[in-house]
Amino acid sequence: MPAFVRTIGIDYSGAETPTASLKGLRIYMAEGDASPAEVPPPPSPRKYWTRRGIAHWLVERLAEDTPTLVGIDHGFSFPLRYFESHRLPPDWSAFLDDFQRHWPTDQDHTYVDFVRDGAVGNGGARMGNARWRRLTEERAGRAKSVFHFDVQGSVAKSTHAGIPWLRFIRQHLGSRVHFWPFDGWTIPGGRSALAEVYPALWSRSFAAEGRTPDQHDAYSIAAWLTCADRDGSLGTLLKPDLTPPERAVAQVEGWILGVPGLIRAERERDDATSAACRGPLYTLH
Repeated sequence: MPAFVRTIGIDYSGAETPTASLKGLRIYMAEGDASPAEVPPPPSPRKYWTRRGIAHWLVERLAEDTPTLVGIDHGFSFPLRYFESHRLPPDWSAFLDDFQRHWPTDQDHTYVDFVRDGAVGNGGARMGNARWRRLTEERAGRAKSVFHFDVQGSVAKSTHAGIPWLRFIRQHLGSRVHFWPFDGWTIPGGRSALAEVYPALWSRSFAAEGRTPDQHDAYSIAAWLTCADRDGSLGTLLKPDLTPPERAVAQVEGWILGVPGLIRAERERDDATSAACRGPLYTLH
């Protein structure tokens, strides 16, 4: 029996400001037996979602009594080297507060680059190194460091723009929402949850059907989460095969849902995704 009534996939963007209408911000949602459908922003002069708008929308949805699994494609935390270099406690909640103080990218008129350049906040006191990668990024194979800015496929800007909004959601909803795996590797029954995802792992398993790349990433997140929940594989994916020391590191650094603990061949990951998503609602290549 599925653990979640609905799944939400969010393709994120760290461009411009928190109130900028961005084509790269997309939301797809699947409810019950329905295929994922795009969720448009509330009626306004803005054509696309804003990061602030998405955060407020998520607070409203996750406050409802409807178990929901949300996948967002930006990093939720930083490599352990970051915590060690800045002498920070290995505590994710404390990290959220410390990061937002230095990187206030949730404030109006604030670009990520404004903080990088020293015009806003104090990002210089909380910098990372592009060579630092989290354990989950190493196991994913193709995932770039959350500090690798200004390159194709980078998640650094979206991560630095998105983390303060995770804090915002956590402050508003508290224990009503499970932030995986920081709040534990097992999501309590009936609880909504947020998880980091990396759509490049499995988006090619779904036919694009005219969607833009941003739309297709968000669609694929919602579709894949639904597939995994329906066929029972989600429970295994929520508990990757890690040693006790690796598991302790991952509860600080975070983990990309769907990345196995042990390094596997790319073909094996693709086969597992395809098997999970065969069904009338989802069209594979």
